[in-house]
Amino acid sequence: MGAEDGWRDWTAADAAEWIAMPEASDDKYRRGVLGIRTGSVEYPGAAVLGVEGAARTGVGMIRYLGPPAVRDAVLARRPEVVGQAGRVQAWLLGSGMDPSVRSGVLAGELREALASGLPAVVDAGALDLASAGTGPVVVTPHHRELVGLLDGRGVEASVDDVAARPGEWAVRAAEVAGVAVLLKGAVTHVAAPGGERLRVELATPWLATAGSGDVLGGILGALLATHHRELAADASTLGPLAATAAAVHGLAARRASGGGPIAALDVAEAVPAVIAELVAGRR
Repeated sequence: MGAEDGWRDWTAADAAEWIAMPEASDDKYRRGVLGIRTGSVEYPGAAVLGVEGAARTGVGMIRYLGPPAVRDAVLARRPEVVGQAGRVQAWLLGSGMDPSVRSGVLAGELREALASGLPAVVDAGALDLASAGTGPVVVTPHHRELVGLLDGRGVEASVDDVAARPGEWAVRAAEVAGVAVLLKGAVTHVAAPGGERLRVELATPWLATAGSGDVLGGILGALLATHHRELAADASTLGPLAATAAAVHGLAARRASGGGPIAALDVAEAVPAVIAELVAGRR
């Protein structure tokens, strides 16, 4: 399947063109600052894994804002993370949160981030708030979450429907929600409201493991932060960045697996080597 069915297959060579290389004159702010509001007392690992994915993709600074206990877990793993509010250039929101038990305070904090006009990755427990975004927004649902996103906008679908025609449903979700959609699955589909359709098929079936989506969110958040200037000038760059995140994620899973089982943290740890290979191939 290729461009003739309306979808463009996104390759490793395509992804290589969207890796931002730091320059000698760059400081941490020019390289991008990613704000992360993810995780919960019930699911602290989502925050740790998202931070791991972002840190290993290459970003100037990460600010983690979340429950104190979760922040402590993040800092124990990544002491360079800043646990205080401040300047950010992109957001990662919602991973590891349950919207059914979300407090009004947390909902307000998520809405405030979305209303900042900055690019945002919206996952899991913040998907229902995605339309509050005033900047470029990409949502990262799996099939069941996409059904919930559609249902919240008056569109009926089942998990079986989405599994049978994931590309069509990703496009429908992008149209009704007005945001870019990265639909996770064995094949990742990226659809933008303007009609862009990108397909990524670079992963391994071993990637279907708990926490791998949290790592993907971190990778994508880092790419938005490192490309914040391009996104401010042209929001259509969101689609290629989302597809690049899926490509890096899939290639890291293949490298970590070597044909065998992997855990989500293995994927994050393989990301720097994958990025190095992509950049070397570009040169």
